[in-house]
Amino acid sequence: MSKKKYDFSPNEFVVYPAHGVGKVVSIETQDIAGFELEMFVISFEKDKMTLRVPTDKATDVGMRALATPDVVSHAMKTLRGKAKVKKAMWSRRAQEYEQKINSGDLIAIAEVVRDLHRQDDQREQSYSERQLYEAALERLTREIAAVAGNDENAAAAEIDSVLVGRAA
Repeated sequence: MSKKKYDFSPNEFVVYPAHGVGKVVSIETQDIAGFELEMFVISFEKDKMTLRVPTDKATDVGMRALATPDVVSHAMKTLRGKAKVKKAMWSRRAQEYEQKINSGDLIAIAEVVRDLHRQDDQREQSYSERQLYEAALERLTREIAAVAGNDENAAAAEIDSVLVGRAA
């Protein structure tokens, strides 16, 4: 029997759109309704969660490898940009932010962080704004840390210095 080529392999970090960075723990076969189904077993350590994704559906659901260093630097450049806040109602904007966060697209996530970031002296953030900001920031931090092979504190410090530095 020839060994199948998979898109992802065990011990590899991957990004699952709705959950962010996880690690492929193994590839296992499960018997489901008489069919053998191969699954990637993905662990999201921070969330104490394990996800099983059929190997043939992984890319369809948007699972992807970690961003390349190029994409990370593009995301950092995005953070340096000026916040773009649409005049739409908050509920509409909140929906857009949520879609960007769950898209798994690092640049879109960076846009949410940029647009919702507040300096200490700026107006207060609502609870929902803060939640979206923190969710986006956490996704961004985890992926940048995983790409750089650093811990999250180092990535958080790097992101923070970019955000604070852009307020000139």
